[in-house]
Amino acid sequence: MNDDSVCVDLHSRNAMATGESAERILAVSAWRETINFTDAERAALALSESMTRLHDQIDPVPDEVYKEAALHYDEAALATLITGIATANLYNQLNVSTRQIVDVLSCN
Repeated sequence: MNDDSVCVDLHSRNAMATGESAERILAVSAWRETINFTDAERAALALSESMTRLHDQIDPVPDEVYKEAALHYDEAALATLITGIATANLYNQLNVSTRQIVDVLSCN
């Protein structure tokens, strides 16, 4: 979404290291069109997308997106999720603006 190859590579590798399947990792970019995610994960993905695409929407984080996330996460977990999304977006902006590009050939 943010054209940040460094974060895509890092987080994909981290997810695989914790046992996440390649199918689910590859499906993240099409999370709405797949059944590979739980309702709670879908709520987190919707919140993440809304928070990341603030400039694309009149109502950047619609009430229904926030309320759906709040159904699946208690107050502390929701605060952690929001902080994590905001932190990831900060690193995305830093990596993209400083032209950080992952070199997958040197990562292997």
